[in-house]
Formats: sequence, C-alpha cells, structure tokens
Amino acid sequence: MADLLKGQAAIVTGSSRGIGRAIALAFARNGADVVIHGTREEALKTLREEITALGVRCECVAGDIGLYATAEQLAETCVRAYGKIDTLVNNAGINSRHTFAEVTPEEWDAMLRTNLTSAFYTCKCVVPYMLERGSGSIVNMSSSAGKTAHPNAAVCYGVSKAGINSLTQKLAYDLAPKGIRVNAVCPGPIETDMSRQWTAEYREKVFSSIPLRRLGRDTDVANVAVFLASEMSAFVVGESINVNGGKYMN
Repeated sequence: MADLLKGQAAIVTGSSRGIGRAIALAFARNGADVVIHGTREEALKTLREEITALGVRCECVAGDIGLYATAEQLAETCVRAYGKIDTLVNNAGINSRHTFAEVTPEEWDAMLRTNLTSAFYTCKCVVPYMLERGSGSIVNMSSSAGKTAHPNAAVCYGVSKAGINSLTQKLAYDLAPKGIRVNAVCPGPIETDMSRQWTAEYREKVFSSIPLRRLGRDTDVANVAVFLASEMSAFVVGESINVNGGKYMN
C-alpha cells in the first residue's frame, strides 16, 4: 500500500463496478477512507469488504445519483463517518450508442440527469464542507467523446461529457482561489465487459487507431484519479486529462 492519500476522506460515485470500482480500490490502497456509491447493494457490500481488508474505512450509499437527496446523503455520510471530505470523484454515468434519429427525448433527459446534473448536485452538496476547510479536490469523469465527435457514442452522451468539461473549468475558476482544485479525466477505449463482446474485426480496428496498440485498463484511469486527488497535482487546475493511449490528442 502506498500513502499518497493517507488520511484523506473520499467519495466515489458509481463505484460498484468498472472504472469507479477501480478508483475506489486505488484510493483505499493509497490510504484513503472511502464512501462508495452505486445502485447494487450486494456489489457495494462486496467492494466494502475488499476495501476494509486494506486497512482503511469504508461506508456505502446506495441510490439514484440523479436525485439531489442521494448527493446530500453522500456528503452527510462522509462527514459523519470521517469528519471531512477531501476528495469527490464524480464517476457515475451511463452510455449510449444510439444514432441521433434513435435518441428519444426520454433518453436525452436521462443521460443528462445521470451524467451531468448528478455532478452538479454532488458538487453543490460537497463544496460547502470543502470551503470550511479551505481545501479539496474534485475529479469529474468525462470522456474523449466530450471533446470530439465519436461514431460509437450517442449525441446525448457526447453533450453530457462536454458539459462535464465545461462544469470542470467553471468550478475550477471559481473555487481555486479558495483552495479547491477541480479537474476531469477523459478516458478513451477502456477494457470493460462490453468491449470484451466486440468482434475480433472490430477489436483490431480499435487497436489500430490507438498509438499504444492496446485498450486502456480501469487501473490506468484510476491512477490518474489518484494523482489528481494527491498533492502530486497541487498545481493542476481546470484540466481535462486524456487517458486514451494517444487515440485523441489535444
């Protein structure tokens, strides 16, 4: 176990699986006490056991991240359990690969509520506690689809992630003078359950578009989140960092 985050108290939304799960475990391995969140209570309990086995504390909050009440519960749980909030990771989100013609008004609303409005809610609930201490780090999970059009991402997904990038910059500008850093992570193709279902032909097409010639791992993203939560990134503010093996550079 490293100690880059030793003594920190962190909230990680959408942490019952995938990238969020990897981030929660990476935070724990680096010494942080964690509040994990998701909609699947059994998955959260399993993750909690893994985290506490690493010698740190862990609390669980299950609920719809698109509801303001869930954001309030996350903040209150962290402060009640650990007395503070050092880091918020807004990871929870959903994806879609529908064409513009296929996207319904209901899907548009659900995508923006889950991917973008939820981050606004959690920041609203967490930032006051950070302001009291004059320090904190917020890490928003974005995507390369928020920076450029992508054939494998629905318009509502790209718009929600572009909104995350804008939210990141605006909050960073407002909060940096008060000691709170806000940054985002923009993953590209990451090895997930869904990517494992690709055909060999499509997988090769994706590989050939990535200069590193491999898909990313959830730990690749988690390591960047740890960096942004630690003092190693003390002078990094308002950035949306690409983690995509060079597939998209800007």
